[in-house]
Amino acid sequence: MTATTEPAVPSTSLLEVRDLRVRFTLPGAGFLRPRRVVSAVDGVTLDIGRGETMGLVGESGSGKSTTGRAILQLVRPTSGTVRFEGVDVMTREPAAIRTLRRRAQMIFQDPYGCLNSRLAVASIIREPLDIHRIGDGASRRARVATLMDRVGLPKDAGDRYPHEFSGGQRQRIGIARALALDPSLVICDEPVAALDVSIQAQVLQLLDELQREIGMAYLFIAHDLHVVRHVSKRAAVMYLGRVVEHGDSRTIFTMPRHPYTQALVSAAPIADPGLERTRRRVVLRGEIPSPTDPPSGCRFRTRCPYAQALCAEVEPALEDAGDGTYVACHFWRGLGPAVPSEAAAILPG
Repeated sequence: MTATTEPAVPSTSLLEVRDLRVRFTLPGAGFLRPRRVVSAVDGVTLDIGRGETMGLVGESGSGKSTTGRAILQLVRPTSGTVRFEGVDVMTREPAAIRTLRRRAQMIFQDPYGCLNSRLAVASIIREPLDIHRIGDGASRRARVATLMDRVGLPKDAGDRYPHEFSGGQRQRIGIARALALDPSLVICDEPVAALDVSIQAQVLQLLDELQREIGMAYLFIAHDLHVVRHVSKRAAVMYLGRVVEHGDSRTIFTMPRHPYTQALVSAAPIADPGLERTRRRVVLRGEIPSPTDPPSGCRFRTRCPYAQALCAEVEPALEDAGDGTYVACHFWRGLGPAVPSEAAAILPG
């Protein structure tokens, strides 16, 4: 086993997360049953530069959404460090939290459940301005009108209610609300997962255009490799609360080194029937273990086709693969990356 190695942190980082941990305590199943502890996020380290898009990918239950919420202090972290714009927000000092709430926003996955059905669209978008007391009534109304126009909502949308809109339009309302305070960081928690494929492309294009115009950074959380590869320059792959691979998005998804990343890539559909029939697949065993009772050593070992005795005894550290990619696997050198032609067909661009 090699010593723990962490990715270098750019001096221009907007967000620095170090050894972030989130644990939840669940009640016991019976009178004499002890409480159970869920390690939802266990030692996550990442950084995001100004204007950058960082992808965070993994299966359901990997801890990726909890990581995003913990960064914004919507879920209280158990330990670790979160520095945003140079300020440690883990101190929970009121001034630091106010700055975080104003300068960092979130776009939620569910466009149906994240909007207050009792408020008109203009009031929903205006709410952050009211809470932070930005400008007077006239300037707030003007800001709302500008945001509605920029995200592609019709002019009469302000007086209507969320139930009158489609899923894609509701997500545009959520995007406008997230941009109301001109944030430097937006955490996108699977923002297109609940939308039709054709609408997904439109929303992704809108997010890209807004980033180019405004310059905010994104932490883009998704389970879809195609989406993460398309939108992000760098990415981290999570499994059961831990980052197992981290680095340049194209390198990770065209030459994945960790067995879990290889399995995700090999499960993604290929449009070419010839490659689809002949490509190598990494087949995982069983289901993702319970976070209340994670496996010893490597958490992926119970599903890994390459697991050996060492994997149960020693937890692998993130190790520099030599090209800016970091891999948490004892035996990644002997596995070899996925066939580049296959991965390129899965994840074009």
